[in-house]
Amino acid sequence: MSTPRHWLFAAVPFTAAFFSLAVLGQSLWIPAKAELAQWLIERSWQAALDGNTGMPPWPWADTQAVAVLEVPEQGIRQVVLAGNTGRNLAFGPVILEATANGRDWIISGHRDTHFRFLERLKKGDRLSIHTPQTTQWFEVRTVDIVDSRHEELVIEPGLERISLVTCYPFNSPDAGGPWRYVVTALPLKDSASPRPLSSG
Repeated sequence: MSTPRHWLFAAVPFTAAFFSLAVLGQSLWIPAKAELAQWLIERSWQAALDGNTGMPPWPWADTQAVAVLEVPEQGIRQVVLAGNTGRNLAFGPVILEATANGRDWIISGHRDTHFRFLERLKKGDRLSIHTPQTTQWFEVRTVDIVDSRHEELVIEPGLERISLVTCYPFNSPDAGGPWRYVVTALPLKDSASPRPLSSG
C-alpha cells in the first residue's frame, strides 16, 4: 500500500530538523573534544612534574607532555608534546625526536593554530622552555624564511638553541608547501626574565 502523500510532506520538517541537530551536535562536539584534549594534555604535564614522565594524555595516545613553551609578553603558554607526527601536531606543538634528549631543540607547530603567534615574534623577544628538571630562558635572535627543498635545520648537540618552525606563508589557503618560517632563540644571559604564566 502506498504511503499517503500528506504523510510524506509531514516527514520533511522532521527529517530536516534531525539533520540540523546532527550538524549542530557535530559542531559543538569538535570544540568540546579539543578542550577535553587540552585538559588531558595539561594533566600529563602535571604528572611529568610529579616524576611520572611516561604518562600519556589518554590511554591510546602515542605521546606525552615533555615541556612547556611560554612567551609571557604575548600571553602564550603551550604544552610541548613528544612525537613529531601529524596526529600529535593537531593537539599542540611537538618536539623533533632527534633533539628531545639534547640541548638543540626543534619544535614544530601548525601555522593556523598553536604557532600562529610566531608571526608576531621579533628579534629580542623572550621565551622560556620549562621541563620537569629545569627552566631556561631564551631570546629571539633570528627570524628566517627558508625553502625546505634546499635547506634543512642542522642539529648541533653541543649548542643550546630553540628553533620554532611552522609552514609559511601564514595566510596561505594551501596546506603544506616547501616554505618554513623559523624563529631561532638562544639562551638569555641576564636574569631580567618575565614571570612565568600560571598553568590555570
